[in-house]
Amino acid sequence: MKRYMLVLAAIGSAIASYGQQFWELNPQKADLSAGRIYRTEVVPFDTRHDAESGKLETSGYSLPFSPTVIAASGEMAIVGQTLEIPYTWTDGVIYLHLENVGSAYSLFVNDQLVAEVEESLTPAEFHLTPLMRQGENSLKMILRPSRTPQINPTPTIERKAFTESYLYYQEKRSMRDFVLKLIPDSLHRHGILHLRMATQNAYNYEEQIDMGYDIYSPQGKLLDFNIRTIPVPGRSVDTVKFDPYIYDVNNNRWQSGPKLPPVYKVMLFSRRHGAYKEYMPLKIGFGRAKLENGKIVLHDAVLELKKTPYNAAADKATTLAEIKSLKVKGFNTLCPSYPQPRWFYELCTEQGMYVIDCPAISAPEKRTDRRIGGTPSNDPTLVEEFLARVKAMYYRSRNYTCVVAYSLGAPSGNGYCMYKAYEWLKSVEQERPVIYEDATGEWNTDL
Repeated sequence: MKRYMLVLAAIGSAIASYGQQFWELNPQKADLSAGRIYRTEVVPFDTRHDAESGKLETSGYSLPFSPTVIAASGEMAIVGQTLEIPYTWTDGVIYLHLENVGSAYSLFVNDQLVAEVEESLTPAEFHLTPLMRQGENSLKMILRPSRTPQINPTPTIERKAFTESYLYYQEKRSMRDFVLKLIPDSLHRHGILHLRMATQNAYNYEEQIDMGYDIYSPQGKLLDFNIRTIPVPGRSVDTVKFDPYIYDVNNNRWQSGPKLPPVYKVMLFSRRHGAYKEYMPLKIGFGRAKLENGKIVLHDAVLELKKTPYNAAADKATTLAEIKSLKVKGFNTLCPSYPQPRWFYELCTEQGMYVIDCPAISAPEKRTDRRIGGTPSNDPTLVEEFLARVKAMYYRSRNYTCVVAYSLGAPSGNGYCMYKAYEWLKSVEQERPVIYEDATGEWNTDL
């Protein structure tokens, strides 16, 4: 490890030989509590105004991450940024959100290896708290060739490097994750806001934590507001549960059609000693697609999906224009070939466009070779990489109303890795179907 750090320190003069030394040294993680995490994309704001405007750059809870090139040689490069961490952040938990990296990468914080990621199409999040300190902190990345190029999709859009990448802070008593949907009650007369908020306490002792929400109708009327206090033991996570009835929802059904669907606004928040500490805005529709008798059903009607492949454009405005154009052409379902930016799912929810989400898995070259190690989908040594990509896709998009089904990936043959991917998805997703085109009559597809 010391030898590796000496190489890193001398990178400016040793870049020509650095790549080979990196592959040989293979340093180990310094702190196993730091690393990549899989959860809903948490976007905290410190004020309601900032949350409603969606301007993350004005929030006191985030810092932009836009590293510059330190050295480069061939297909490898070292990029980095020094960030000044305020004192208040050291009394909380710190995460890094990476998006639009452009290649596989190894992430270092203060010269300690945090994680290695083999594809950059899926946004990724990392828990950095154990490695961060007050004052200057060095974040460096080795941009490098992927170790699993055989399953990497080819990106269709080039975006500016590291756009929408940022470091962000949450208090030690804060929201860890959440599950949210607005669904019919058992008699289909009213709606139920099904909300589960995973609450983390990073202190060493038990703390009382206030978590709450409010929900507004598509017409702008406040429908419900609630806060609940629970005791959470030190260094642990507990769940706050809400299931309020939401009335008069049947005239606000979410579905695809010529008109824009009605959308409800939900604000999640935390509170401490009467002061609101963290806001998170969401938009959801009334209804959730589900699998019934081998069909995708929404509001008791079988969905007629008019599908088209589509990946988001380079920016939100262009993507919105293209989605509108696809709707005019008669399409109502988008099939991306890898996970998309957060705003893509928000646009699809607002525009009434169904989505079949897909992990960044594509291995068409040997799809007919079912021998062990033939198609990558039947290579047991790749199963953890397959599962990592499926998990990252699922947790990012699971709360969006627009997502009506999940794919296991582009047609890539079938085998052990796809079996395990299907089993994992079905273990966490109890309603929406899992689809795989190359199952070819086997059990790991619902349609």
